[in-house]
Amino acid sequence: MIDVLIVDDQTLARMGNSLVVESADDLHVVGEAATGEEAVRLVQDLHPDVVLMDVRMPGMGGISATHAITSANPATRVVVLTSFDLDQYAFGALEAGASAFLLKSATPERLTDAIRTVSRGDAVVEPHITQKLIQRAIRPRPVHAAPPTSGTIPAALAVLSPREQDVFLAIATGMTNAEISKRLFLSPATVKSHINKIFTKLKLRDRVHAVILAHRLQITDPMPADSSVDSTAQRRS
Repeated sequence: MIDVLIVDDQTLARMGNSLVVESADDLHVVGEAATGEEAVRLVQDLHPDVVLMDVRMPGMGGISATHAITSANPATRVVVLTSFDLDQYAFGALEAGASAFLLKSATPERLTDAIRTVSRGDAVVEPHITQKLIQRAIRPRPVHAAPPTSGTIPAALAVLSPREQDVFLAIATGMTNAEISKRLFLSPATVKSHINKIFTKLKLRDRVHAVILAHRLQITDPMPADSSVDSTAQRRS
């Protein structure tokens, strides 16, 4: 059973989301909160698996509450819900540690599927938001910034093995496991194993947060289209 905390300053919205969650046999509402401050307190008391978080609330907003919750409770996943399809909300929520960003217009089926997905440790983001994150991660470096040295790996990725670095850079471009497997000549099971190790070493929640990290590290063109990676792929362990 997946325990869910519902956070929204509107009573009817909380009631509606509660009905949707309780309609699923594998989901259970353990509590409701009307403010970000109350949500942070209830997470400490109830230890829910997933929090459904509204963005715009009086006092502590949803993004600040998400950051407070995910920082203190790494096992708790947050699904951010908003009526506003604005980039700053999506990017802010994900950078605060949310594992999903959905519009309130999402269907009940999509909402319950998102809860199940994030509870497994994966991410759910509206497709156009994911694409924008990837575009931000691989956008050209500003003219005034020093260009990276060819083959240089940021210091933050030094904890990864050479093969894990390859996989991380592939994730940063939005490649699926199947695409990474084909590109790097790895079995699907090996790709999954590398990804799990990468997330553990870099303290990442999911693939979306890997893209966010790539953006922060200013990685440009992480997985070039030429054959340089392919030509060395079989030589790396």
